[in-house]
Amino acid sequence: MVTIKDIAERLGLAVSTVSKGLNGAEDISAETRQLVLDTAVEMGYSLKKIKRNAVDKVCIFIESANMAFETNEQFGYEIVNGFKQAALTRGWEVVVEPSELNFRTLEKYDSYMLKHGYSGAFLLGFTLHDDWIRQLEKTGVPTVLLDNFIENNEHVGYVGTDSREGIEQAVTHLASKGHRKIAFLNGTKNSMVSNERDLAFRMGMKANDIPVDEDLVAYGYYVPDCAKSYVKNFTDKGATAVLCASDLIASGVVNELNRLGKKVPQDVAVIGFDDLPIAEEMSPRLTTIRQDRKNLGKSAALMLDGLIRNVPMSKLLLRSKLIIRESV
Repeated sequence: MVTIKDIAERLGLAVSTVSKGLNGAEDISAETRQLVLDTAVEMGYSLKKIKRNAVDKVCIFIESANMAFETNEQFGYEIVNGFKQAALTRGWEVVVEPSELNFRTLEKYDSYMLKHGYSGAFLLGFTLHDDWIRQLEKTGVPTVLLDNFIENNEHVGYVGTDSREGIEQAVTHLASKGHRKIAFLNGTKNSMVSNERDLAFRMGMKANDIPVDEDLVAYGYYVPDCAKSYVKNFTDKGATAVLCASDLIASGVVNELNRLGKKVPQDVAVIGFDDLPIAEEMSPRLTTIRQDRKNLGKSAALMLDGLIRNVPMSKLLLRSKLIIRESV
């Protein structure tokens, strides 16, 4: 078991200096403190060795470029609130830190957690190629990911919604209405959840004996504007329905269909994913696959609590539900 003395001997520093570096004292330089933290992590010094307050402090890290969370209309809002509600019952202090990629290329994940005394974290909006995601392969810090998964690390878990179940329901609903030329407009390509939804779409089509037309499958982005690049091609290729990987994408699809003079659902049916408030506000109201976002947040807190208590939890998936409205 690594001690402060071991770190001091490795660095050739006084034990008191290492202790100051680990506990955030202000009378050592920022460079020395960072060196102490990085070395402590490298040597396997446990976060639990930091003297904790009576309240565990945990962090929600949000990739601000990929996840909006400040208002009820935004995807991350209910997730963050659900996590905070569950954290309150556990007596946790929750810090929400929006972050950007440039910041994470400069800060090492474990060192940052050690520096700020966080007992664990919940990460939202991170992509597969993010520096911190790669670092999580070896972290010893209890960490929960939304819609991302790390293999072979008992300290990291994944919460999400069952894409396969929801998308298969959506494809089956379209098939029941006579649709055979079904397009799928996915989200960002370097995203685990996008890859899962692509597989779910293909499984749903196979389950309904409908061949997948590769000309009708595309990766875009989780924003409305991405629809402009794909919808005309879909309709030119004969698509009578467009299944979308998010409600925001679906809203862009409906707008683009309107621009092209196509009526929803008479000419082209549209289905979204998420059941954001916008789905009820669209005209026609959007048929969509509901994610229970508040319970996603609560589930993340449940999993993080388990990981902090050394319960090696892997995956926690919530059920999705097809919400039928007027866009099909």
